[in-house]
Amino acid sequence: MPIRRGEDWGEPGGLGANGVLAAGDAEARGLIEAARRAGRPLPEIGLLGGDLCRTLGGRGDAEAIGSPEAWRFAVDVGAVLLDGRLFWFCAHLVARRRGWAGEALVVMNAAWRGRWNLGPRAHPGDGLLDISHGALPSGDRLRALRRLGTGDHLPHPRIRCHRTGAFQIVLQRPLMVELDGQPATRASNLSIRVEPAALTVVV
Repeated sequence: MPIRRGEDWGEPGGLGANGVLAAGDAEARGLIEAARRAGRPLPEIGLLGGDLCRTLGGRGDAEAIGSPEAWRFAVDVGAVLLDGRLFWFCAHLVARRRGWAGEALVVMNAAWRGRWNLGPRAHPGDGLLDISHGALPSGDRLRALRRLGTGDHLPHPRIRCHRTGAFQIVLQRPLMVELDGQPATRASNLSIRVEPAALTVVV
């Protein structure tokens, strides 16, 4: 079940015998997609790096992940239809043009995307995705880019933000959609939903 306000989250324990190590978000997404497309249960994943690992406080220590000192979390997974094609993600979805010019859409399950804190309120286990959508003029865009490291780019009057379990949007023009840091496809019609507490992650 998703975390509720005031509740502790996670529990101590190492990666199970059938668990799989993933170097980062993209590799974890590959494991998720392979399981979903084959109709198999999602594997338990030990994260050695990436934005979801950082959000969960992981150290990237493969030996520790298999020990009782590790921590286990039930995290949400994002599912998205991109012009009718189904994909999954564990950390974030970003649709944008080069340099963040024009319309951009950011969907965060983790707090971080690289060195940028794009989801300062995002929590991977609350059953919600953090959505930011808008288009900034060049001056505002430069100021926002300087603040991305701390998450202080939000709130902004030209960026609409909300937290939700399901979301649909038709972009003004097709944009390249990145899932967990990797380009997936260009799309304009996005239908996004969260799968609450669908994945066990160990860090």
